[in-house]
Amino acid sequence: MTIPAPTAGGPALPQERRLVTSIPGPRSAEILARKAAAVAAGVGHSVPIAAVAAGGGVIVDADDNSFIDLGSGIAVTSVGNAHPAVVAAIAEQATRFTHTCFMISPYDEYIAVAEALNRLTPGVHAKRSALFNTGAEAVENAVKIARKATGRPAVVAFDHGYHGRTNLTMALTAKSMPYKSGFGPFAPEVYRAPVSYPYRDALSGPEAARRAIQHIEKQVGAENLAAIVIEPIQGEGGFIVPADGFLPALADWCRANGVVFIADEVQTGFARTGAMFASEHFGIVPDLITTAKGIAGGMPLAAVTGRAEIMDAAHVGGLGGTYGGNPVACAAALATIGVYESEDLSGRARRIGEILTERLTAMQVADPRIGEVRGVGAMVAAEFVDPATGAPDAALTGAVARACIEAGVVVLTCGTFGNVIRFLPPLVIGDELLHEGLDVVAGALAAA
Repeated sequence: MTIPAPTAGGPALPQERRLVTSIPGPRSAEILARKAAAVAAGVGHSVPIAAVAAGGGVIVDADDNSFIDLGSGIAVTSVGNAHPAVVAAIAEQATRFTHTCFMISPYDEYIAVAEALNRLTPGVHAKRSALFNTGAEAVENAVKIARKATGRPAVVAFDHGYHGRTNLTMALTAKSMPYKSGFGPFAPEVYRAPVSYPYRDALSGPEAARRAIQHIEKQVGAENLAAIVIEPIQGEGGFIVPADGFLPALADWCRANGVVFIADEVQTGFARTGAMFASEHFGIVPDLITTAKGIAGGMPLAAVTGRAEIMDAAHVGGLGGTYGGNPVACAAALATIGVYESEDLSGRARRIGEILTERLTAMQVADPRIGEVRGVGAMVAAEFVDPATGAPDAALTGAVARACIEAGVVVLTCGTFGNVIRFLPPLVIGDELLHEGLDVVAGALAAA
């Protein structure tokens, strides 16, 4: 199957911010009341609206309020919600078949996605891919593969890292609340090392790498270590961009010691950072790379892609899952990948990043409560602090985010200390709409 070209057309929804009620409006409030009565309390939400439509750079709620979307469903709808090419691919595939289970009766769509991932991910070596449903599932399977390939048990993750909500990926995740608290005990043989966080540690990349490697060698031992798992740019931890030289030094150490280097690109993958994968910015070629989120235009799909000799270490039947590589999700992924390439959304991400960085830096100059603006491409964040001490200011962060939402702009918070607002707009958002959203952010900060 070839990757289809995107269908002509654009978002059908007016690309505008529009408030016709207070937030939440009465119809959203009614739906949220039903949620409270029917859905487990542990399934929270950060934006008090009920969505009924979305497209391009906007989300429309049940009360006909139209919000500027600066979150993309956490970097999922990077090609825009309900992109015409993705919708057409889903509809066409659904008319043919929706499931056979690839482990029972294989089909072309799964294989075509694997071929595309093998082509797109960093490195020219022979590769294999396996498809799953979620980012956490992909990370868990990457660890399984690395353990099988090396015969070693230990895995190292990093401070501020986030890798999912399954038992193993909770163990890999650094932040306790809300992801881990009360859910233990967690999977064993998972260790944590310090990461490069230039704003907080003031270390160069090589210095931070030496610190991490010394920690690993003393507390784990290379001979016991199957893999390290790291986000090239940390997501939930606060969009932390490591200092130059940090990731290459870790990758070199892994290669010298027979340790599998796993890049978790669940949030950074697929044009988000201005390259197809964030690893490219740092000159690293991971042994295994995990992907999800932006892979299929909003459909549930994830993957592990990596060196053929490592991926093939798992015995037949050792990898899989009933829904992994669902044919409808695969069709959506092929269309989505086609959009990334044909519409040069990596280039668009770089332009969006320039706008975000310029506007947020101007806010930082005027307001020392923004301690740092950082990011790559259309993955940019502002860290909020007490200007006198540099201490994280989660209260200010929450107040700014709530004010933005009440004014019709969806923003997301993150960070180990809850003091970071992250910007992940759809890569198809227009400049005018993006600037208007940032005007609202600036006003919310000034009023906070």
